[in-house]
Amino acid sequence: MRIAIPLVNGAVSMHFGRCNSFAFVDVENNEITGINESVPPPHEPGLFPAWVAQRGATLVITGGMGSRAQSLFVQNGVQVVVGANGADTREVVRNYLDGSLETAGNTCDH
Repeated sequence: MRIAIPLVNGAVSMHFGRCNSFAFVDVENNEITGINESVPPPHEPGLFPAWVAQRGATLVITGGMGSRAQSLFVQNGVQVVVGANGADTREVVRNYLDGSLETAGNTCDH
């Protein structure tokens, strides 16, 4: 499994489209096996979902994401979790994997 987490200054982005990098976290047997950070291309509506999917992610965890972006992720075979927050990528992923990730609702309203 590969999980994508949009980041702003190293923390989970509260507004997906305004992230400045993505952490791609590889998971095998419920254990993190690697983390790579990548800078996405310049933001254009609809671009990030395909870019993330092309990098092999099957899940994206973010603070907030508009409904159009969520639909595009689903169309690209990527599950979406919104309402997450945190400054430590490993902790966010570990919490997701063990079922303890707290989500506070979508922080994006468009």
